[in-house]
Amino acid sequence: MEILKADLFGFCFGVRRAVDIVEEKLEESEKIDTLGPIVHNPNVVRDLSEEGAEVVNSLDEVNTDSVIITAHGAGRGVHKEIDQKGLNLIDTTCPIVKAAQETAEDLVQEGYQVVIYGENDHTEVRNILGWLDGKGIAILDPAEEVPIPDGRVALLSQTTKGKKYFFDFAADFLQANRDQLEDVKIVDTTCGETRRRYEAAERLAEQVDLILVVGGKNSANTRKLAEVAANTGIETHHIKDETEIKRSWVEGVEKVGITAGASTPQSAVSSVEETLKKFHQS
Repeated sequence: MEILKADLFGFCFGVRRAVDIVEEKLEESEKIDTLGPIVHNPNVVRDLSEEGAEVVNSLDEVNTDSVIITAHGAGRGVHKEIDQKGLNLIDTTCPIVKAAQETAEDLVQEGYQVVIYGENDHTEVRNILGWLDGKGIAILDPAEEVPIPDGRVALLSQTTKGKKYFFDFAADFLQANRDQLEDVKIVDTTCGETRRRYEAAERLAEQVDLILVVGGKNSANTRKLAEVAANTGIETHHIKDETEIKRSWVEGVEKVGITAGASTPQSAVSSVEETLKKFHQS
């Protein structure tokens, strides 16, 4: 059995930056609090927790004088509450997510209803909406009814969505709402690093018989990566780590491909590779 890896996978710039900031702060203090998981990968969160980075679900649970906002950002209300509580804010928001937040806020101030192509319950999306004073909505179905006051709408995307999917959504949205629209802006807020990982998965699919996509099940970009791989027609399995690999998947398979989401550490990919080698040897 031959094992091939995608030519681009794993930690993206934003995740690497967030993890580096947390590790730097842990060198200065034995314990820090992060408002939610720093990234959507349970192994990364576990490892940082063991080093002293405790995940809290609300600012009321913070037991230190500082709090870390995760790579997915936070809404205006959270920033205001942190200030009111007198906490020191350590902001690891991905710069690409931050740019999407600022773009959406500017568009609302210009009088546009913001429509985000994204998952309404995703942390990043909720936090972008948290800057819009109720003048934004997130949808995945372009035919879904949305308020369009004065016919002015701006279309943005969750950063982890693929560029092609966003523009397909935009085209369908314009068609579905053509009678209401007077002024439309389409702003591509998708992440280039995420897109390149999708493209790398498609190239990998041309070379293998099976693809394993490694990453947290709560990671939107990893789920989408698995979808992109599966759409090539190659058998694809999304696994959290090496413990979820089934020997039956690789029996008789000549070439296995491995890729990983943008919040997946290299160590997780290495463990998957080692497990596959053990299967082949036994």
